[in-house]
Amino acid sequence: MAKATRAAFGPTLLELVDEGIDVMAVDADLAGSTTTAKLAAAHPDRFVDVGIAEQNMIGVASGLALTGRTVFTGSFAVFGSGRCWEQIRNTVCISNLNVKVCPTHAGITVGPDGETHQALEDIALMRVLPHMRVLVPADYNAARAAIKLAAKTPGPFYVRMGREPLPEVYGEDFSVDTEAFANVVREGSDISIMACGVELAHALKAAELLAEEGISAEVVDIMSIKPLDEETILASAAKTGVVLTVEEHSVYGGMGSAVAELLAEKHPCRVSRLGMTGFGQSGNAAELLAHYGLDAAGIVARVHEVLGK
Repeated sequence: MAKATRAAFGPTLLELVDEGIDVMAVDADLAGSTTTAKLAAAHPDRFVDVGIAEQNMIGVASGLALTGRTVFTGSFAVFGSGRCWEQIRNTVCISNLNVKVCPTHAGITVGPDGETHQALEDIALMRVLPHMRVLVPADYNAARAAIKLAAKTPGPFYVRMGREPLPEVYGEDFSVDTEAFANVVREGSDISIMACGVELAHALKAAELLAEEGISAEVVDIMSIKPLDEETILASAAKTGVVLTVEEHSVYGGMGSAVAELLAEKHPCRVSRLGMTGFGQSGNAAELLAHYGLDAAGIVARVHEVLGK
């Protein structure tokens, strides 16, 4: 069943409490949307709502982290990463605090909310920060695993979640035990399609369509954008010789940039980056993905272009 990655946030926080982890959540008046309200309902002493004050949210979370708590922040991605970037940099990252920045509603699949609410720069903003780890899960179960990994690993994390229900890629028993995680979810030999988040399901569909044409596409889930799973990425690039990165984020500074930087240094090969190059607009999620060439058909078209077919 399709479920949004944001839907994993609140329930996973409850699981962590049951596992004995001293979790708290600080939200900026969006607990219903981010689902941290589930933690607030079950454990009101573990939840703080600061109102529409994202900078204060990071300050409060930092103070709680200094008392030994494992602290998660909510809000929408465009506000929870951008509006409070200086506080994340100067308070959380410089001091290497145990704060997990976990906003929801990232990317253009926020849809009708339009360009003001469609975070397309957040991965770039977070991956540039020392000490910050960046995870972009591709389905509900991956989001649950990412949140658990962040909770059990000391220091700052950014876990990017979305509003749109996504098809299941991983089973309920999926877990991640390393910060640097990438996974080959479909083997191929002609091109490596490296995707994250929303785009993984579309990349898998594109690979099916390409197979009907005789093109063998390998699909790699780049859940960890910082640090990168260099071994998996380099092995796939060496196998196919051609890489296409696909992300619901700006092509400037995002996952595609991270992969391109790695390959430029350690395995130069042909790389094409598919993503956003400007702001979004209002529309439903499917319409927007199709309009910007980020659905399966758009990925197939870019593969044809890259392979010269």
